Amino acid sequence: MPHAPPLGALLHRYAAGSALACEPVAEGLLNRGYRLRTTRGRYFLKHHVDPDTADPASIARRHRVTERLADLGVPIALPLPGRDGRTVAVVGGHAYALHPWVEGRHRHGSQLTPGQCGRLGALLGVVHTGLEHVMRTPARQPSPGRGERVPPAREPERTTSAGRAFHAEHAPRPGPVTPAEAAPPASGPAARADPSSSAGRVTPGSEAVSEAVLDVLDLPGGPEAADAPASLVGAAVRPDPAARSGTGPHGSSPAPGRPDALAASPDPADTFVLIDDLLARVRRHRPADSFDELARHRLLERRRLLERHADRRPPHGGPVGWVHGDFHPFNLLYRGDAPAAIVDWDRLGVQPRAEEAVRAAVIFFVRPDGTLDLPKARQYARAYRRAAGASPAELAAAVHRVWWERLNDFWMLRWRYERGDTRADSQFPASSALAVWWTREYDAVREAFTD
Repeated sequence: MPHAPPLGALLHRYAAGSALACEPVAEGLLNRGYRLRTTRGRYFLKHHVDPDTADPASIARRHRVTERLADLGVPIALPLPGRDGRTVAVVGGHAYALHPWVEGRHRHGSQLTPGQCGRLGALLGVVHTGLEHVMRTPARQPSPGRGERVPPAREPERTTSAGRAFHAEHAPRPGPVTPAEAAPPASGPAARADPSSSAGRVTPGSEAVSEAVLDVLDLPGGPEAADAPASLVGAAVRPDPAARSGTGPHGSSPAPGRPDALAASPDPADTFVLIDDLLARVRRHRPADSFDELARHRLLERRRLLERHADRRPPHGGPVGWVHGDFHPFNLLYRGDAPAAIVDWDRLGVQPRAEEAVRAAVIFFVRPDGTLDLPKARQYARAYRRAAGASPAELAAAVHRVWWERLNDFWMLRWRYERGDTRADSQFPASSALAVWWTREYDAVREAFTD
């Protein structure tokens, strides 16, 4: 097994029994994951290797944030504590976290009904509103018991009394999961996901449900930024002012924790230089193939679009707040028809919240031909605005900034031609076509997010 984890040392730290089987999950773009079966149950073992997010202290702080968010009823795959009460184990200079394994499946927007698209938007709105509450509220001091054993993998109950009351009244009753639903995809973009999850204690499932969640949280729902108490987060997210502009895998911000509202939008002059450099790399690539031909076509096409629309460069971003940072289909697990767990909180940070909502919708609802399913995006956006308290004007500004971001973004080509990493190649045809279609249908896309 490549990069085999030190199971003996790790399982001893967690008192999780003896290993019976350990299989790598299809390798993610940033971190590594393993399906682990021991004498005490099944687990997901995460090896944090992304240098931007792998600091053990930062991982532990993010864990505390997600634990408090789960207490409010947000479905999250929580980490398990070790013997010393810590949720991060450092072995050989590498950071690991252990999660219970719960079967689930990822769903693209094409697999969601219009009602489920609304529930998806409501869920992200509740995440943003819940994070605002968590970051504003001082944390209780933890009192971990030393020497405790990790319980067998099961569905833990972590909700507050208000959350339990809400769960009893509103949570859906999931039916049995079929083998087809339980089986994670064997390859492809799903490699980006962590397959761990814990049972959703509260699953926002409809407009009424999302409003009930907001009532439980007792929040104003405004779009203002929240300042995290130092006692809770500290350096949970490390600003990276030197990070390049543009986006990362699946449209996420490449700099976790960087307040993008303070960063200028991409400058087309810089993008023209990048396009010229990538075109030169494409010409030198051997053996040339059909991907190189498509890359050259899209680069030339994008340059023409930027020349035509250079005067539409947006100003600084809108209201910021704490966001998941990487919300897309492969970081959300479903059990049956209901979301079971949001995973991979490594890019938790402060960014314009509405922009995360737009980026997520673009990833969920893009079709293979590079067009967006606008009716589903409309259902999603309406529910998000209601749950997050976001105005149509805020979403309109976010649509413009994300459109501009997409016009100037070439992370997939940079991975291929600068790093020699082809794992994102399969996403390029639809992603590159989307930028062209979005420019042509700009008014229709904005209307879908603001109607």
